[in-house]
Amino acid sequence: MGKPTGFLEYPRVEGASRSPLDRLKDFHEFHFPLPEEQQRRQGARCMDCGVPFCQSGTMMNGMVSGCPLHNLIPEMNDFVWRGNLEQAYRRLSLTHGLPEFTSRVCPALCEAACTCSVHDGAVCTKENERQIIEYAFAHGLVSGQEPPVRTGKRIAVVGSGPAGLAAALRLNQRGHSVTVFERADRPGGLLRYGIPNMKLEKDVIDRRIRLMEASGIQFRCNVDVGRDVAGSQLLEEFDRVLLAGGASRPRDLNVPVRDAKGIYFAVDFLSQVTRTLLDSRFENPPYHLAKDKHVLVIGGGDTGNDCVGTVLRLGAASVLQLEMMPAPPSERGASNPWPEWPRVLKTDYGQQEAAAVFGADPRRYQTTVTGFFKDESGNVCSATLTALVPQSEGGRTRMVPVPGSEESVPADLVLIAAGFLGSETYVADSFSLSLDARGNLSADAETYRTANPRVFAAGDMRRGQSLVVWAIAEGQNAARAVDESLMGYTNL
Repeated sequence: MGKPTGFLEYPRVEGASRSPLDRLKDFHEFHFPLPEEQQRRQGARCMDCGVPFCQSGTMMNGMVSGCPLHNLIPEMNDFVWRGNLEQAYRRLSLTHGLPEFTSRVCPALCEAACTCSVHDGAVCTKENERQIIEYAFAHGLVSGQEPPVRTGKRIAVVGSGPAGLAAALRLNQRGHSVTVFERADRPGGLLRYGIPNMKLEKDVIDRRIRLMEASGIQFRCNVDVGRDVAGSQLLEEFDRVLLAGGASRPRDLNVPVRDAKGIYFAVDFLSQVTRTLLDSRFENPPYHLAKDKHVLVIGGGDTGNDCVGTVLRLGAASVLQLEMMPAPPSERGASNPWPEWPRVLKTDYGQQEAAAVFGADPRRYQTTVTGFFKDESGNVCSATLTALVPQSEGGRTRMVPVPGSEESVPADLVLIAAGFLGSETYVADSFSLSLDARGNLSADAETYRTANPRVFAAGDMRRGQSLVVWAIAEGQNAARAVDESLMGYTNL
């Protein structure tokens, strides 16, 4: 612990962000790092706790407390304070292969479990992590070299999202020959097409992909495993197959006039926007998708927020975001003590931007859609909303409609961000594998092995819709299991 009194001397200070109205002018990242000296002080705030919950990754009351990757956070923060970012990177890379992604998009489970957060602001571990990895890239510390020895074993990784990339990185470092299959036109999976550019610049993904290719990993895009290539073919060509294709089956709405034009699944819409931006080198944003339209976003999670921020940049006339559940409290309740994940109201960047443009938070809680209307051309033009109230039933809470609460709102564009039902069934079918009751690929939680001993599964495809940090943790753990199955032991 480099500065025993650091948490008493220095307040929490975060890097600056561009103002909401200014950042709506483009699709670029808007949060900036602190100057190095100020970032060092944030490292000094780490208390080197006797029990560092920040790195525990422990389940508490159904939610994780601390980092699932078990990053060595007190040691890492101590090196930041000392100004030794190279050693900070060495410590971070022991447990984490892709910190440039989590340091941008992770909700910072580590900070929610930080002891400093009990009475004061948590240590800025997420921003410290970003400072470390950007320093490492700038100073050539992130390796793009091939491993010195190859094992002769070949592994196919299906899916190039965070789980697939994390697994491929580790398996290649071990000396196995890795080929990553991606059904989209560019690698990155959820990172590429599920997260908007202003939250994660795609150059950050490309930078990592280039290094992975230089180290010997092969990427085969526009290949949809289960359709373009059969599972049996991969099993003939490769010693092991790791399925990391995500939970990509969106939850739909079963309401009247769902077939109207202008109703999209959120990730499909976000993908279309990102692909257009990348294809045009950001010169031709697809304004026609949302300009002057009344936008209805169904779903109050991260993806719904990303939709809000995206349509605002495309010139939406109005935005309304629906959430079925009641609004969380502004502060922790007695039933939600530290170090549990805080179930409190958070206002994300999209909602901040909507408030700056329209003067109010776009979210409406305890509300659902019960139908749509379309015009003579078949385009959606309005939606019927119904209020909901919580009702306790058998120890569980259900949200039930309020009779007579129906109202009509204009809606020229509807984005469904209601979550996902699980992995693609055709992939499982291609390998003669089954899905569990939640629609996820059945695989052992400890060994990541499916019913076929040569096929493994990881990430959202195995555990269901979750966070990027969980996908990376699953990918790294699955890589260890694959390596042990091939070699009889593992040093990953």
